[in-house]
Amino acid sequence: MAYEEITALLGGWPGFVIREVTREPGGTPSGSPQITITLAAVPGARRYCGRCGGPVTQVHDVTERRIRELPILDAETWLLVPLARVACARCGPTVEALPWLDRYARMTRRFAESVARLAQVLPIKQVAEWFGLSWDTVQAIDHAAMDARLGPVALTGVRRIVIDEFAIQKGHRYATVIAEPETRRVLWVGRGRSREDVRPFFELLGPERCAQLDAAVMDMSEAYEAETRAHCPQVTIVYDLFHVVAKFAREVIDRVRVDETNRVAQAAGPGPTRARRRVIKGARWLLLRNKGTLRRDERVRLQELLAANRRLWVVYVLKDGLKALWRYTYIGAARRAWEEWYGWAVRSRIPALVAFARRLSGKLPGILAHCRFPLHTGVLEGINNKIKVLKRMAYGFRNDAYFFLKIRAAFPGNP
Repeated sequence: MAYEEITALLGGWPGFVIREVTREPGGTPSGSPQITITLAAVPGARRYCGRCGGPVTQVHDVTERRIRELPILDAETWLLVPLARVACARCGPTVEALPWLDRYARMTRRFAESVARLAQVLPIKQVAEWFGLSWDTVQAIDHAAMDARLGPVALTGVRRIVIDEFAIQKGHRYATVIAEPETRRVLWVGRGRSREDVRPFFELLGPERCAQLDAAVMDMSEAYEAETRAHCPQVTIVYDLFHVVAKFAREVIDRVRVDETNRVAQAAGPGPTRARRRVIKGARWLLLRNKGTLRRDERVRLQELLAANRRLWVVYVLKDGLKALWRYTYIGAARRAWEEWYGWAVRSRIPALVAFARRLSGKLPGILAHCRFPLHTGVLEGINNKIKVLKRMAYGFRNDAYFFLKIRAAFPGNP
């Protein structure tokens, strides 16, 4: 097979031919060989303007540029390319356009595409070390590739959204993610969780598409709800089961457990105080976990604990009763179940439980809305778990725009 045929079979560099190839053993900082391929322009080949793409005939001057190419076998490969500055009648002097090289680029398109593909599955640091590039160069390549692949987010036809927060840094610093529950497509990510922080999403959505929303699933965040209603007054707010029960666990179960621990300690006297307090104090996860996930010995401990303490038994039973409200599909039945649950809570005379029930009564429409829109933020919990994996893999991200684009790329939506 002729030399030219081999070059064409491998892809080559349209518009150029190989003039010289040199190989330098140990020519790179890592000690691997280095190949340098000197190219020459094909005589008479048509040239095109790098700005408008139109054909040009006049060449202003020619400069040699060193371009990184994919490695050949074990060797780091570079091209010496004579690039022409053409005189375009429309744009003036500019660098010629090449199908295999982006304007002003110092690496071929296939090399950049290879870097971008590897950056989809590996941390930037490892990709940079593999190709011998800087961290910033790999990030810029990956960022540009995701921008071109994803493009602007398509918001047409969005009817329902799910809003939730996730920790972006230590020190209670959060970001907000908004997704489409049916397709698991991330629509928008932004730093912060206040009204002002989520407002750009609704501004991006626009008045016409805001008017098309019929349901928004969220936790009981006042900021999320107020901003959603400000832009979409017709929308139905649906409160998520997970967040309501988690709030019940924090504000009621934990509070009652601590109060009962202290009460038992005071009543026990100085002798057995530590042992008796430990029985309740060490039962936090027994009270918070679902009963179906407990081992047999844990279920026995839980039964003994609840039998020995009435207040813990009450809040534990009402926790299951609260979760049952999301199983109803008929609003009338759900409302009667709520009234029954609320009566039990108020009659319990447990301060933390009574206060929680009264606060929750003002949020009843968002709970009953689950009957009409059986949605939840479970899709976002899965997204948040993947976000944590992305952060761990990268050991953190240096800018929000790139990180948020990574999240969008990880959740483009179901076909």
